Amino acid sequence: MCGRYATTANPATLAADLDAINEAGEEESPPDYNVAPTTQVLTVVDRHDARRIRRMRWGLVPSWTKELGKGPVLFNARADSVDNKPAFRNAFKYKRCLVPMDGWYEWQTEVDAAAAGKKSGKAKKIPYYMSPEDGSRLYMAGLWSVWHDPAVAESPPVLSCSIITVDSAAQLENVHDRMPLVMPRDRWTAWLDPEHPASTDLLEVSPDAIADITVRRVSTLVNSVKNNGPELLDPDAASRDEAQVGEQISLL
Repeated sequence: MCGRYATTANPATLAADLDAINEAGEEESPPDYNVAPTTQVLTVVDRHDARRIRRMRWGLVPSWTKELGKGPVLFNARADSVDNKPAFRNAFKYKRCLVPMDGWYEWQTEVDAAAAGKKSGKAKKIPYYMSPEDGSRLYMAGLWSVWHDPAVAESPPVLSCSIITVDSAAQLENVHDRMPLVMPRDRWTAWLDPEHPASTDLLEVSPDAIADITVRRVSTLVNSVKNNGPELLDPDAASRDEAQVGEQISLL
């Protein structure tokens, strides 16, 4: 599932590109190469006859939640259950959004028998990065919600969102069995329409939307949310990681 992604978008650029109103604040948003759940992220919504850029907490908080931070972090929503699962069904009807990103990460587990010095080997998580070959921006289908603290009178609203995932398709099946749903531009109007429930047809994967997405191994630095920078996407980082492991083994 999509639990980490990278984005270089800032609200002013998004607003200009999408002819939208910037409600995310005037401050610049530096590139974030290791976006993790509960982070404030940029989203695109249609409200009151205008497209708007808003910041939301990544991890949907249903309106009926009693206390923020209790329970699972709903950063992903499965496409096959968003129309009936209590946490998502109302959002699926009237609060749908887009989540812009440059690309996303997934991990595969490999066994490094040499490093472990045992036949059973030692499991290690290898990160891969999925992004368009031409460097264009992706817009993922999302759901959003508004939450008010029931214990505080006139509490400020907390906006939150979740990214919809589907079964992986085409070249992406080799990395993980799930992937975020890339929403092609010709579906945006219907998807963002706040006045009408969405058709489940919109949840089908568009082959054209993912045809240009490439997969590459990246640095294991991304395994820690403490690391954040363009070096996480360095195409040569994976080979350097392997070389460092080899040097460590030779010293033992």
